[in-house]
Amino acid sequence: MKQSTGNKLSANKGKLIVKQLLFLTLFFTACNKYETVTKEVTATAYNSLAEQTHAEHSKITAWGDTLEPGMKTIAVSRDLIRLGLTHNKKVKIEGFPGVYTVLDKMNARWSNRIDIYMGKNEELAKEWGRKKVTISWKKKKN
Repeated sequence: MKQSTGNKLSANKGKLIVKQLLFLTLFFTACNKYETVTKEVTATAYNSLAEQTHAEHSKITAWGDTLEPGMKTIAVSRDLIRLGLTHNKKVKIEGFPGVYTVLDKMNARWSNRIDIYMGKNEELAKEWGRKKVTISWKKKKN
């Protein structure tokens, strides 16, 4: 027995709806694998100058990345690394436009702290000083 064109369209429409529902279920399941972590930290600023970093390699980070003025990057204290702020993690800093990338880590003596990279503009870094800021990043759920 031949199926009418109308029945074929209805069957295809039904299959399309099932596929769309399956896609949306998978999409939202994948989206829920991450949570946003928010934390208040102390933020200071640093420059790629020999007296602030390493005398011979002032542009090289502790993870081996090369810093260039204009980059939106931060260094993080070791305790924040354990909380998920690992190398190349994207971070939002409240009050700052854009997204910053974790490319450096701070000396082990610091905790709950970030250092915002300000190129070679030492005056801007000094003007910034030390402030409390709220940062946020995505972390995989357990």
